[in-house]
Amino acid sequence: MRKIIAVEYLSLDGIMSDPMWTAPYFNEELGELQDRWLFGSDTLLLGRVTYEGMSAAWMANTDGDRFTGRINALPKYVVTRTLTDLTWNAASLSGDIAGEVRALKQGEGADILIYGSGVLVRSLLEHGLIDELRLIVCPVVVGEGRRLFSQESRAAFQLAEVKTTATGVVVLSYRTEPSSGASA
Repeated sequence: MRKIIAVEYLSLDGIMSDPMWTAPYFNEELGELQDRWLFGSDTLLLGRVTYEGMSAAWMANTDGDRFTGRINALPKYVVTRTLTDLTWNAASLSGDIAGEVRALKQGEGADILIYGSGVLVRSLLEHGLIDELRLIVCPVVVGEGRRLFSQESRAAFQLAEVKTTATGVVVLSYRTEPSSGASA
């Protein structure tokens, strides 16, 4: 069975929205991790807002580097009730999202990667469909914005790996625990 892995940039105070504040902390170490994660997957799963931002940015990127080539070529599934004309090698999921994602997990292939998409990640956690969280915690307090977890979020995790970078970023990889209370 494929794993669903969520990759999230967070501030020290748990903010994930409008992540322009991450730029000063990105370095070669994070680039290598992102490369490894992207090339270890064969599908992207995104929420609508993340899809709109990423597709606009990546389709306009003409660098021609291997990361750009890979992210543009991967098939993408977008959870949306409003978008009907998707580009960027994407198809929509809009019915029983938990059921459709469960079917993707049970299919053949490599890991399914989620970038951002906080609402989607929270929903999939509630249904026990996230296998791993990779939290890229930047040493900055943003103060306000959307958080990854809401006050209602409940899940248990097991620490799998910790990495630190020269810019002070801590990358925490957590695996979800089957007994976390989320329904399967």
